[in-house]
Amino acid sequence: MRAEQRPSVLKVARPKCGDTLFNDHPSLASPGSPASGPSSRTDSVVANHRVAEVVRSFPLPAQSSGYFYCAKHCGLLGGRVSEKRGEWRAAESASKMMPTPVILLKEGTDSSQGIPQLVSNISACQVIAEAVRTTLGPRGMDKLIVDGRGKATISNDGATILKLLDVVHPAAKTLVDIAKSQDAEVGDGTTSVTLLAAEFLKQVKPYVEEGLHPQIIIRAFRTATQLAVNKIKEIAVTVKKADKVEQRKLLEKCAMTALSSKLISQQKAFFAKMVVDAVMMLDDLLQLKMIGIKKVQGGALEDSQLVAGVAFKKTFSYAGFEMQPKKYHNPKIALLNVELELKAEKDNAEIRVHTVEDYQAIVDAEWNILYDKLEKIHHSGAKVVLSKLPIGDVATQYFADRDMFCAGRVPEEDLKRTMMACGGSIQTSVNALSADVLGRCQVFEETQIGGERYNFFTGCPKAKTCTFILRGGAEQFMEETERSLHDAIMIVRRAIKNDSVVAGGGAIEMELSKYLRDYSRTIPGKQQLLIGAYAKALEIIPRQLCDNAGFDATNILNKLRARHAQGGTWYGVDINNEDIADNFEAFVWEPAMVRINALTAASEAACLIVSVDETIKNPRSTVDAPPAAGRGRGRGRPH
Repeated sequence: MRAEQRPSVLKVARPKCGDTLFNDHPSLASPGSPASGPSSRTDSVVANHRVAEVVRSFPLPAQSSGYFYCAKHCGLLGGRVSEKRGEWRAAESASKMMPTPVILLKEGTDSSQGIPQLVSNISACQVIAEAVRTTLGPRGMDKLIVDGRGKATISNDGATILKLLDVVHPAAKTLVDIAKSQDAEVGDGTTSVTLLAAEFLKQVKPYVEEGLHPQIIIRAFRTATQLAVNKIKEIAVTVKKADKVEQRKLLEKCAMTALSSKLISQQKAFFAKMVVDAVMMLDDLLQLKMIGIKKVQGGALEDSQLVAGVAFKKTFSYAGFEMQPKKYHNPKIALLNVELELKAEKDNAEIRVHTVEDYQAIVDAEWNILYDKLEKIHHSGAKVVLSKLPIGDVATQYFADRDMFCAGRVPEEDLKRTMMACGGSIQTSVNALSADVLGRCQVFEETQIGGERYNFFTGCPKAKTCTFILRGGAEQFMEETERSLHDAIMIVRRAIKNDSVVAGGGAIEMELSKYLRDYSRTIPGKQQLLIGAYAKALEIIPRQLCDNAGFDATNILNKLRARHAQGGTWYGVDINNEDIADNFEAFVWEPAMVRINALTAASEAACLIVSVDETIKNPRSTVDAPPAAGRGRGRGRPH
């Protein structure tokens, strides 16, 4: 039996997206009739349109209509396709089907929301953590970062590296901020806090992808953080402040732990003692700016010294300076904020004179004003004169003739530190230089250190300040030494204020991980999984310590889990012997405050990133952009 023949309309080729429809397109012809010729193209309202989307199936059954989107005019062609007539008619009803778009944001605004953008933010944080991951611990590697001006920095301090990386991703900037806050608050643990935050996010990523609500994750993390902080406070060991010898030992151990992961770890015993001495010299406020750090190139690292007082580099000097004595015993020190040189009055005054005598009188008045100031300083009994403002050649020669020492253009912070150490006060006038405003010290001396000359004030009666003078070869090496000492000083300050310590080397993290894992099994619901994930994330610290030292991380972590389950609270990674050890017995100590701060900061950052459900990025404004740099005044000749 012969198959039933279909109507000819079904054989007509269906227009595809991108086709150009003319009136002579087969789809616009009547069933069974030939396609209309090219001459009829102009007859139709919708001739020569490019199809962007085929909305209805085509060819069409009898007595039905279909719609095409026109890519040429970007509108909906709501025409009726009639089988009989084979032409398009524009229908107004179709245009009413399109909703009117509401333009809310500026053109070019990038908006992303939902789970994909949250996963994207988590991935960005992972990338940041990868940048500092290998710097953790005593076997951590260093990073060499070159900025836009070509300045090279070598460092393994997490906060320094993240500051130098020009991070533009908005979510990843959160990790940079917590590293900076950790550096400002406790000084050390900047790499740890970044790694912890990234690992927390990594552990919750599967739950986010499965559609678990972020608020449930945040609630679980806050609970886990509170439990962990309480546990640290419970097991931390407190050292009694009354026993000064015991307290000093504690501070030295904390400083050595902080320095063990730095570039100067080989000399950590030498520097730890210096750092503790420096902090012990300060007053009860423990102001960081009262510890000066001066860098002098040349010499060995062990040539570095701590001055119990103030030392600063010799300032710019005029003729006559070399005639001044360079050492005094028990001198009086005048601290001034006064300019001791002839002022060029033409810059700030206009004087009209008619005779040479009048002009000479003005010149003499200038000299008399200067000599009057110098005589008052001389009669005050001061032997050392320091000023924040310039001391000119006339004044330099005047002081040299009277066996006095002077230094102008002294940096303000050095002048303030001299005042704190030697007493007295900074004067803005020379009219009241009485004995009580002059400072004193046992010995003032100018000494050559390397290629520089330094002024030393030692034996200061009110010595609440001190100065490190660092020696070393490369400039980058000395800068890294300064950053390392800064971290150690911050840790010692923190240990004096909060005298409870915990064991480092991953010991406290493993104990918290075990405690939270045990706790999670006692609670029902989704919280159990999330607190378990938090506990697993804490293991990143010992794991990374092992990876950086080239150990088998899985093997050592299994040993640590077993030992902590048996009650070995302070067992952590033993870097020296590729094993586990009681790190409290090995004196790997750090203030409990460092760990508490790191956990709370990392948890807050993770919660903050998880709670973001939409990222809207405004386009960069062209109006507010800074003007392009051009050749201006004072730029010098281009090379």
